[in-house]
Amino acid sequence: MTARFEGKIAIVTGAAQGIGRVTALRLASEGATVVLADRVAEQCRSVQAEVQKQGGRATSVIADLETYAGCSQMVQETLEAFGRIDVSVHNVGGTIWVKPFWEYAEDEIVREISRTLWPTLWSCRAVIPVMLRQKSGSIVNIGSVSSHGIYRMPYSTAKGGIHAMTASLAMELADHGVRVNCVAPGPINVGPRTTPRNPNPLDEREKVWKKEVMEQTLGDTMLRRWGLPEEIAAAICFLAADEASYITGQTLFAAGGGFG
Repeated sequence: MTARFEGKIAIVTGAAQGIGRVTALRLASEGATVVLADRVAEQCRSVQAEVQKQGGRATSVIADLETYAGCSQMVQETLEAFGRIDVSVHNVGGTIWVKPFWEYAEDEIVREISRTLWPTLWSCRAVIPVMLRQKSGSIVNIGSVSSHGIYRMPYSTAKGGIHAMTASLAMELADHGVRVNCVAPGPINVGPRTTPRNPNPLDEREKVWKKEVMEQTLGDTMLRRWGLPEEIAAAICFLAADEASYITGQTLFAAGGGFG
């Protein structure tokens, strides 16, 4: 594979599993030194070992990215180790509950927003000053086709916010050599999660709502199939790479023809 990221330092948040893991593996295979950021220490270091076994370079930062302190720690440890940040992929987030909006309790809404919006907002805030000093850098946020979907309103709102922050930040940073883009996945088969978002068994109503979400999402997907993490990683790496140097402020729906 072409070494598009040779000599570059790339952060990937949520790197312990799913899309984050596959993106980190691909960046490393294309020459990047990858900083794996996650709060699940054992699994994050397992991915680090996986990268290294394949001949890549990686290190881990264990931090709670729902907080600005955690995101600042991630950036500081990266700078202390490597002195720069060329690519930052902000992948943390995910639906905890699936149900009509009026069924959410107040604390559940807060938890959904905290889980999906803050990690990307805080990661952008922490990494941007570094890229401003460098006068270069590429940020890729992860949105979602669920910004146009049912039964995940708090999560959908958070992902819609990520789409909006991508456009606004790109405008603010355009004169500073920093690009900001977003990849919005559709339904992706990531396999079993090592850390379940909602460890509680679904009740009968929740099973129905989840089924309806899947039907709606796949029904809006022209290709009529689940996507693969590797397909999302390919889109992320394209936008992160120098070959996409004339692209900024865009949300790319890697969603089988679905869009939000």
